Amino acid sequence: MRIGTCLPRASALPRDPFGVLRRYASAVALGAVAAAVATGPSAPAQLSVQEKALVENKIPHLASATFAWLALGVDWLDPPPGLGRGPIRQDPAYPFHGNRDGPGQVTPHIGNTKDPVLKPWAARQMQDSNDEVLSGKRGLPFSAQSFWYPGGVPEQLLTPAQPFYFIQTPKEVWMIWESDHMVRRIYMTDQHSESVRPSWFGESIGHYEGGDTLVVDTIGLQVHNSFLDWFRTPHSEKLHVIERFKLSADGGTLEALVKVDDPDTLNEPLYMMRRWRKAPNLLLEMVCAENNEDRFGKNLFPIPQAERPDF
Repeated sequence: MRIGTCLPRASALPRDPFGVLRRYASAVALGAVAAAVATGPSAPAQLSVQEKALVENKIPHLASATFAWLALGVDWLDPPPGLGRGPIRQDPAYPFHGNRDGPGQVTPHIGNTKDPVLKPWAARQMQDSNDEVLSGKRGLPFSAQSFWYPGGVPEQLLTPAQPFYFIQTPKEVWMIWESDHMVRRIYMTDQHSESVRPSWFGESIGHYEGGDTLVVDTIGLQVHNSFLDWFRTPHSEKLHVIERFKLSADGGTLEALVKVDDPDTLNEPLYMMRRWRKAPNLLLEMVCAENNEDRFGKNLFPIPQAERPDF
């Protein structure tokens, strides 16, 4: 068990380099924008093309400071039939029992390392992680959300229990997780940079399709403690992720279809799904105090440590 203090508190919104949030209450509150347009002369004199599109319902309304997106379940879902092979699953020799599965001992995520989609090196690395847990060498397997690391792409989408938010502006879309106020930026352009330095969330570019979908293309993902799922499925720096965030017709559910392509790790691409429901959560942040230690000698993974101060 890791002992520490996690405190939710009200949070100011991040810096707004485009001025959109300041002009329209906060986080592109679409109702306010629509009301402003309806008032005629008293409305802001000039709406950007993207703001007009928001009002005219040409792109999905994902952003608000008064509602959030809360995950349904904790694992990747299978893709629609016929699309391709689905996510890595639990080793059938070690059935998983979670908190949501009723009374009984909670068991760890033990990935199926015999899955033929895995390259040999990836299967070996996963098996080493499995063996650490099964032998008792580690009290818990590594989990980015449990050990205060960024989840990377796409694993950050698996963050359970706590919501995340969107901010939509003409040039960027931000995804902000309440958990440790993680921020991922998506640049609304059609080309990646010529040279991308690997990082936790990589370089994400995006565009809208069909009035209900945000399409995100991500490369440049670093590999240290970065995995595709709870099973610690690794990846190489060749990882290429395409996410399609689609809003339901009634606006109450958000679904992501994720394609993971990594020829150095996988013998074919993986297709995975994730769903969230709209929840009336104000924009908060959860702050974890950095006094979380391995008090009971379980050989837990240490929390991230900076090599030098930021200021």
